[in-house]
Amino acid sequence: MRGPAGVTLMSHLFYQTGQRRPLLDQARGVYMWDMDGKRYLDGSSGAMVCNIGHSNAHVLDAMRRQMEKSTFGYRLHFETEASEGLAAKTAALCPDGLNKVFFVSGGSEAVESAMKLARQHALAVGQGSRWKVISRSPGYHGCTLGALAVTGYAPLTEPFAPMMRPMPKVPAPRAYLDGLDPADPATGAHYAAMLEDEIIAQGPDSVLAFIVEPVGGASTGALVPPAGYMAQVQEICRRHGVLLILDEVMTGAGRTGRFLALEHWGLSPDIVVLSKGFAAGYMPLGAIAARDTLVQAVLDSGGFQHGFTYAGNPLACAAGGAVLDEIARLGLVQNADAMGNALRKRLERLAERHPIIGDVRGRGLLMAFELMADRDSKAPLPAGMNAHQRLVDIAYDMGLIVYSRRTRDGIEGDHIMVCPPLIVTEAHLDEIVETLDAALTRLVGDLALSEMV
Repeated sequence: MRGPAGVTLMSHLFYQTGQRRPLLDQARGVYMWDMDGKRYLDGSSGAMVCNIGHSNAHVLDAMRRQMEKSTFGYRLHFETEASEGLAAKTAALCPDGLNKVFFVSGGSEAVESAMKLARQHALAVGQGSRWKVISRSPGYHGCTLGALAVTGYAPLTEPFAPMMRPMPKVPAPRAYLDGLDPADPATGAHYAAMLEDEIIAQGPDSVLAFIVEPVGGASTGALVPPAGYMAQVQEICRRHGVLLILDEVMTGAGRTGRFLALEHWGLSPDIVVLSKGFAAGYMPLGAIAARDTLVQAVLDSGGFQHGFTYAGNPLACAAGGAVLDEIARLGLVQNADAMGNALRKRLERLAERHPIIGDVRGRGLLMAFELMADRDSKAPLPAGMNAHQRLVDIAYDMGLIVYSRRTRDGIEGDHIMVCPPLIVTEAHLDEIVETLDAALTRLVGDLALSEMV
């Protein structure tokens, strides 16, 4: 990391790696600047967080107004206008019947809260034998031990396996890798049947919930479910008395061209999990929205035995309420839909120029492309090439920020997430794709891939 005038600064921080990055100076709209004045286009909204862009004046004003009143009020001592107002706005944006909202500070906390609420509901209604939460692999639901238990991503889960109780998994519906047609309802039925088979294998009376991202996040690279899959999953859960938890941490707040991705299929889950774009990076904030009947049963049985110190923090809730107002005022859900279609077309044209791109997928402005050694066989690039991180680094050097992970259980299968803020324009999309074009050309040259692809 460099400070002003290129001075190298010592850092006492540590995160995932020892890699250093420039010192951030400021951010406005879709752009960010380091202390040397270099500009970066935020092509991934951070970690798919900054949905309304950086430094939105209306949100900052709302935060200033709240700071002048109070920055903290413990939930057992006071109710606050900010938290009550945001809860009402959130419930109004959720499916009918999901009128109870519980605030947290992030996505992992929200997933933990959803699972614990589901378990306490089972106890409250005399179904104490239900405790297993089925999820998908690959799939990511957070970094705490409880959230990791329902995560299917080997590099993140294996080191901690002895410390947690891993939950049952079913395969994610990666039709493109399995040679199936995602537009064929039979494909959706094929993968949904895997959930029912697992419920039966585990014993229906022991299964508490199924947690799923409506559109895959970083673990599967914006995987859109095949035709009929989500509706059948919901029906299977209801038939077996299994709660349906939709993890909308990444897909929510307009990212896929609907406020919630569940709207694409008309779903009505028992619990929705929100974070990331919900407060768009202005403050740490997440939430769960749950069915009234579910929450009431828990409250009637002695209360929800769970909570966080910063739950319902008024400053965070003021920021979140202003973010939701801006999403509506600026028409960002509609823009995400329109710009998502435009981005898809550009990425598909990019794939025509670069055979290393084996698949383009996503919904709205949650888009990704997967790098492959061979499109026909879907063979991945050798893992040792570390192509996904190298492409991220090349693009970063060129002033574009994108996000990457590995599609195939976190071990191989490189994909790049292209998820700019929802305020993005056609001109921004052109800049993103032109930079990716140059970065891909350099990557192929650096890795000597011309003969492979």
